[in-house]
Amino acid sequence: MKKFRPRPGFTVLAHKVALDPNATANRRLHSHAGAARAAYNWAVAHITAAWWQRQAEQSYGIGEEQLTEWRSWSLPSLRKAFNEDKRTNARFAGWWEENSKEAYNTGLAGASAAFDNYAKSKSGKRKGPKMGIPRFKPKRKARLACRFTTGTIRIEPDGRHITLPRIGTVRLHENRADLRALIDAGNMRILSATACLDRGRWFVSLQAEQKHQLVKVPRPDAAVGIDLGIKTLAVLADSDGVLGEEPNPRHLDRAQKQLRRAGRVVSRRRGPDRRTGQQASKRWEKANRARNKIHHRVANLREDTLHKMTTRLASQYGTIVVEDLNVAGMGRNQRLSRRIADAAFGEIRRQLTYKTRRHGTRLVVADRWFPSSKTCSRCGAVKTKLPLSLRVFECDNCGLVLDRDANAGHNLVALAARTTGTGVAGDLDPAVKAESKPRGADRKTRTTRPRRKAQAGRAGGTIPSPRAGKETGDRQQATRTQLALW
Repeated sequence: MKKFRPRPGFTVLAHKVALDPNATANRRLHSHAGAARAAYNWAVAHITAAWWQRQAEQSYGIGEEQLTEWRSWSLPSLRKAFNEDKRTNARFAGWWEENSKEAYNTGLAGASAAFDNYAKSKSGKRKGPKMGIPRFKPKRKARLACRFTTGTIRIEPDGRHITLPRIGTVRLHENRADLRALIDAGNMRILSATACLDRGRWFVSLQAEQKHQLVKVPRPDAAVGIDLGIKTLAVLADSDGVLGEEPNPRHLDRAQKQLRRAGRVVSRRRGPDRRTGQQASKRWEKANRARNKIHHRVANLREDTLHKMTTRLASQYGTIVVEDLNVAGMGRNQRLSRRIADAAFGEIRRQLTYKTRRHGTRLVVADRWFPSSKTCSRCGAVKTKLPLSLRVFECDNCGLVLDRDANAGHNLVALAARTTGTGVAGDLDPAVKAESKPRGADRKTRTTRPRRKAQAGRAGGTIPSPRAGKETGDRQQATRTQLALW
């Protein structure tokens, strides 16, 4: 399948708009999202049934030629099989005509992508953690969403309504006459629309081909280093030596009292039980909605804070330097996990990535092992250890005394002058030589050494263990020699 490419001078953007559907539109939206979930579960059952059947036949001693054939999980194959089965299958026969074909295509496309990711992960072609076999989506926990790529998708001339296939005209929560003006001027073309239920409200994400209008930032030659933290959300140090802070609002901490009270009310009601088939009571559903409303407000406040901060930075500076933080590893700290999740370090980097690209500026990601907090911003000396309990950096070489976050910000903004402009983590100019650092200053020491199996090398032998030498220098020399042969 050919990949879509925008026209010259255009780029693909997304506009997320909130809906205010009436009872009829709300019922149709739920119906389409439920149809997408049903089609996804059908595809998972359709593919895995052949797998389990082949496994059972192999256990009976049946030959390879007589086994059940594999079923393809490509999207065209799933479409063909689903269209043949939907008219006779008792699960779909009575209601499949009520929804648009795009609803079922959404579920089938999601299942095809899930099996592709599983196969690539199993063969080692996909990065990240290992993925298991796709599982069924339960009705109670599944995210309600449906994507439309064909049919009538338009914003009405009044700017207050949007028309979707088979759903009809739905009122928008806000007036989006600006989008309608872009469409009328020929500067925007809607490619697809995805309706989803998020935080108790229906939204539509419009994927559009829009004319790229580059706006020059006020300080294109200036750089800013961002040191993210919990006590202060971000310490900003620019190339002019000016320090700034972005306070951490801690929305989740402020809502803990309300959440505890709402959680106690929910626990006193009769909730659902999957083991016994017990249905939730009306009072439990009401209390659960009240608790979810608090979580939704916290998420909205956090999103608003992050968008305002990242938009201001991306539209002001020509170069932004951030750290490549191991957010997943930091979240394993039992004492700080809740505050780290509330700060949303990964979301800040994600927003800066696409907003700097939109403004034509540069985002530099410092290497994960770059010692921004341990390095003196005045003389460049690097400390061997600097625990988190020490909030003030004291240089043993030049006597500099500075807040550790401000010191890290100065080191990050200094890194911008040494990068090549690609924005790749740790991509430094070849002319800049790396400074020598004490042992343990730039990389954590492993508490346990992973097991390595000996493999045949190109020199005709195996690489010996680094412990083969008697002294430390002998071990390092032997390892370097073998690696050169390898």
